[in-house]
Amino acid sequence: MLFSLFENVLDRYTPVPRQIVLALSGGVDSRVMLDLLATYRDTHPQHAYLVVHVHHGLSPNADDWMAQCERWASDADFAFKGIRVTLNHRGESLEKAAREARYQAILNSVDDNALVLTGQHADDQAETFLLALKRGSGPAGLAAMPETRPMQHAVLCRPLLEANRKAIEEYAESQGLIWIEDESNLDSRFDRNFIRQEWLPMASERWPGLVKAINRTALHCAEQETLLDELLVQYDAEVMGTDGSLNIGKTKEYSPILQSALVRRWLKYAGRLSLSKAQLEQVFSSVIEAGPDANPVLKVAQGEVRRYQGKLWFVAHYQDVSDWTASLVVNRKISLPDNLGELEIVSAPSNDRGIRIRAPMKDEEISVGFDPEGWFARPASRQGKRKLKKLFQEYGVPSWLRRRTPILFYGETIAAVGDLFVCEDYVGDECELVWHKCHTLNA
Repeated sequence: MLFSLFENVLDRYTPVPRQIVLALSGGVDSRVMLDLLATYRDTHPQHAYLVVHVHHGLSPNADDWMAQCERWASDADFAFKGIRVTLNHRGESLEKAAREARYQAILNSVDDNALVLTGQHADDQAETFLLALKRGSGPAGLAAMPETRPMQHAVLCRPLLEANRKAIEEYAESQGLIWIEDESNLDSRFDRNFIRQEWLPMASERWPGLVKAINRTALHCAEQETLLDELLVQYDAEVMGTDGSLNIGKTKEYSPILQSALVRRWLKYAGRLSLSKAQLEQVFSSVIEAGPDANPVLKVAQGEVRRYQGKLWFVAHYQDVSDWTASLVVNRKISLPDNLGELEIVSAPSNDRGIRIRAPMKDEEISVGFDPEGWFARPASRQGKRKLKKLFQEYGVPSWLRRRTPILFYGETIAAVGDLFVCEDYVGDECELVWHKCHTLNA
């Protein structure tokens, strides 16, 4: 029964060969999935399989756990990768920091379009729903965990989401499996553990169908959230910019309740943010409604919400790259720091990929930097030089991007700035400067 559920879910997402990656913590849920995956592999050999264990360093037993997971993977004839991570939770909960570090470590180890399997089940879904209910979440939060969701270049999949804890434990015992017991799961000071160890068993004894009912409600909330998304998509072209911003003026043309829904939708796609009602009210009162001369900023866990030139922007946490410099060679891309994309000078220009620029002379070395301090430039067809700071303002570059826009030098002189302009003495049709952006700050 459990294998049929597992197989049916995986078959839905593997019509063609792909990498299937199991996140193996060693607990009973992932231990059972390792056994199920071994059976699945025997009848589906066309896929590439990998087992990953993430060592968080939080338990004195963590080394033993990783070694045990490697033995289990080896016994089942799976490729194995153990990854150690260091947690930096900067005010976030330790559970959230560990989860994000774990997912990022896995993502760094898998192929494009990999299907990453995790062991959450129906009881976990009920716990997630109840935690969201405690926080006063709306339908999006109460929808809890979907069966699959995009995870950067991979897809997260929860094949056992319809199975309950009892069925998983019964399978483990019937197969004679052993598993790891994480001592932190017994600490009822943590809300999830309190629900799991104390509240949910007591409530389920009184209402035996409670977990199923909660899962149904979560599914209904997910359906309502999907319907709302389908209804709101008609406003995207009007209020959302291709640069990842939200047009405040266009948004304010609608009723207050629709404004809130549009801002929530934008935050979801711009920064994967799900704000509380109080936080959303702060976006309106502290950012949208701030005085016209203000430069309002609302700090959130993942970054900042800002207003600039009548638009809302989500700005993720970023590094200072002012001191970064690199050499550039024609027809060879370079990777820019901190997910700022790639830059190249192409000797065979195409249409509208970048900005036209003359070829460098034999004695002109090409370099790239980000620090505009003290530099002047004269864009083509303009009279006189101006400070880069002033030019950034004229070209509408938000303040947080002015030290994140690449400056191209021929020798010791500025030849071009990002995708904004070429300087007067460097105009030509021989080459093209192309900045392949990642848009990680804006979308």
